[in-house]
Amino acid sequence: MTLSKQVEESLNEAQASLRNALAFAARNEEPYISKHIADVLASIENIKHVTNLMAISDKVMKQLDEDED
Repeated sequence: MTLSKQVEESLNEAQASLRNALAFAARNEEPYISKHIADVLASIENIKHVTNLMAISDKVMKQLDEDED
């Protein structure tokens, strides 16, 4: 199942805000702050990619089940 459009848009907005925060943090904060902001950005990106991968996987599994019958 893919992400709903509303959830994907919200994640994209969160990423934009986090990129902005990362830019400020890189100039003004300790490096570990930037590292953790970058980790959250990566986690959001992973959510989007894994969700798409799972949807493709489900589709392939259903096709395999249909082919066996």
